[in-house]
Amino acid sequence: MASLSATSSGSAAEVFAAINGSGSSKSSTSATADLENRFLTLLMAQIKNQDPLNPLDNAQVTTQLAQLNTVNGIEKLNQTLSQLLSGYNETQGMQAAGIIGKNVMTAGNALPLASGVAYGGGVLAGAADSVTLSIKNAAGKLVNTEELGAKEAGTFYFAWDGKDADGNQLPDGNYTFTVDAKSAGKTVEATAMKIGTVSAVTRSSSGFLLDLGTQGEVAFKDVQQIL
Repeated sequence: MASLSATSSGSAAEVFAAINGSGSSKSSTSATADLENRFLTLLMAQIKNQDPLNPLDNAQVTTQLAQLNTVNGIEKLNQTLSQLLSGYNETQGMQAAGIIGKNVMTAGNALPLASGVAYGGGVLAGAADSVTLSIKNAAGKLVNTEELGAKEAGTFYFAWDGKDADGNQLPDGNYTFTVDAKSAGKTVEATAMKIGTVSAVTRSSSGFLLDLGTQGEVAFKDVQQIL
């Protein structure tokens, strides 16, 4: 009986070892296809030249075929996921570019005053019968405190006319704010939300970033609302 070692570019042990993941680490997408061809070539040669007194083990062949199918299935799944991810990134980029020039609300306490007016917002975890807005200047000094009254749970907005507690008009610039909410004397969780205008969109390794001018950049995924 002729030897089977010359029927393929690699021995059965080498092919089976590669399928089992114990071969060379140089495998790639093209290597997987080559491995499949080598395995099928070797299998056909073994079937044609098998010893009638010592035939191939059907269980072993079935196991190797199943492993080969698993490798191919994982490779195809990875390709599909890569295509889906690429399509998602393209869609997200188009959405991000579509909001240039629009106002967005994200978590933050920046309150830039421009032309004597500033806008901000907040999110309440529950209904509150008293919501207090505290505004500080760039030096951290408290310049005004306003009572916003009762608010329902969820998002709310406010506009500040740029005046201090004495009614004096303050200069345009960067201010910050905090929100305190209470219900029946108990604190209600409140999150300050800044509002800014998107001037540009840039791509980063972690996704798309929105340029809000003096308020810096925020991740597109962190936008709570588009106003």
